[in-house]
This record gives sequence, structure tokens and C-alpha cells, in this order.
Amino acid sequence: MIKLTNKQKRRFRIKSKLSGSAARPRLAVYKSSKHIYAQIIDDVSGKTVVGVHSRSVKTKSTKSELATSVGKQIAEKAKKAGIEKVVFDRGGNKYHGRVKALADSARESGLVF
Repeated sequence: MIKLTNKQKRRFRIKSKLSGSAARPRLAVYKSSKHIYAQIIDDVSGKTVVGVHSRSVKTKSTKSELATSVGKQIAEKAKKAGIEKVVFDRGGNKYHGRVKALADSARESGLVF
């Protein structure tokens, strides 16, 4: 129970400081026990511009490798949508493991945050 409340506190603290705009939307990451999801969201209009999840990847690989492929896919889709700069929202998760793998691969693929 303590882990959950600490994550909620981190999430609220991060969310109060971050906001995505049309010029620099928010890259939101959600991590479940099996999959990882990434969305680029324009908070001003309240619309999701681009979304990618690890459920669409059909290869057998580790969770970190799935996160890396999701990071590459989100960066490619963002470039097609004309987005180069984003604000990174880790969603209360620690910047470690799968979240870090996703962020690093998105940066290598051309997203700036």
C-alpha cells in the first residue's frame, strides 16, 4: 500500500508542474505489469495526437526490449505528425528500467525532451 501511495504522490507532484501545448505536447507513459503505453497529448485541446503500445508488437522479447521498440515507434509517429519537441511525463513511475529504455530510444530516434 505504501508503494501505491508514493507513486500517487509522485504522479500528482509531476502533473502539477507539467502541461503539454500545441507547440510542445506531453509524452505520457503508462506502465502495467505486462505492457507499456505511450501517448503524445495536447493538453490545451485535450486530444491525443499519437499513441503506441507494446501489445501491437508480436515478437517474443523482454519487457525492456518492448519498451525500446515502443519508444522508437512513438518517435517515428511523432515525426510524421510534425512533432519534434515534447514534455516527458513519466506518470509517477521512477525513471528507471522500462521507462528509461522508452525515453532513451525516443531520444535516439529524434524526439527532443
